[in-house]
Amino acid sequence: MSTTIAPLEERRLFGIGLVLCANLLFTCLDGSAKWLGLVGLPAMQIIFARYFVHLVIVSAVNLPKGSRDLVRTANLRIQIVRALALLGSSLCNFTAVRYLPLTVTGAIGFTTPLIICLLSVVFLHEQVGWRRWTAIGVGFIGILIIVHPGSEAFQPATLLSLAGAGFYGAYVLLTRRLAGVDSAATQQFYTGAVAVVLLLPFAFADWIWPTTTLDWVVFAAVGVIGFLGHQFVTVAHRFAPASTLAPFSYVQIIFIAALSWIVFNQPPDIWFLLGAPIVVGSGFYIWLRERALSKPVGPVTEQR
Repeated sequence: MSTTIAPLEERRLFGIGLVLCANLLFTCLDGSAKWLGLVGLPAMQIIFARYFVHLVIVSAVNLPKGSRDLVRTANLRIQIVRALALLGSSLCNFTAVRYLPLTVTGAIGFTTPLIICLLSVVFLHEQVGWRRWTAIGVGFIGILIIVHPGSEAFQPATLLSLAGAGFYGAYVLLTRRLAGVDSAATQQFYTGAVAVVLLLPFAFADWIWPTTTLDWVVFAAVGVIGFLGHQFVTVAHRFAPASTLAPFSYVQIIFIAALSWIVFNQPPDIWFLLGAPIVVGSGFYIWLRERALSKPVGPVTEQR
């Protein structure tokens, strides 16, 4: 039985719905990583568990259909680079959430649409005019307000969080490049396999088993949540371009603020309330500008 490579389709509302579900799952994933870090589990172990469970699920679901179909790819180089980009994002974010409130790491994550715009110049050779360059600059001013460098509240971990957003922006663009080229199952397989192979030599160096039932549940859940979230994102990019999907990540701000406050007793501070709307507004402007520029061309060419 062959693995079906689903073609690109114009079903943008469905793609948006998938991304909204994915962002809820990603909030839970970051919260789980923070929880496990606070109870003493090493970051490398948490990340390994996240991708190992992910790989087990992908393999169990798809290997009965044919192992060759699962590993066959039309572009191995992009698959590997894409997997490395997501792994880099996980390494940065899972480390950063140990030291920063989820509201801060979440707000920094909202720079992803800005970073996608930057990376599209390199990867997609897109022309970016002065309006979008200005929006990118304003967005990063918003980040400076949130993290307020030079104050006692500033943590070097904010740089890790920003690097994680950069890696994730690259992952999103590469996901779009593979949409309609390789199946979602194949993309998910390489996401897990590359990470497991690279992390295996380091994961067991300081291994600490969870001690409570809740910790065990959260430990197992990181892989399941990560798999489902990225499955939704991978499929969503078949139905809508990245520039259409990106703004809907901002709904995550509600989930993040609630989870940070209720679970970790870290409510949004004044700097978050001042800076986050600036970052969100910059991302929305870029989205609106890209939509305006794409209107004369039509949806067929919006492979971004």
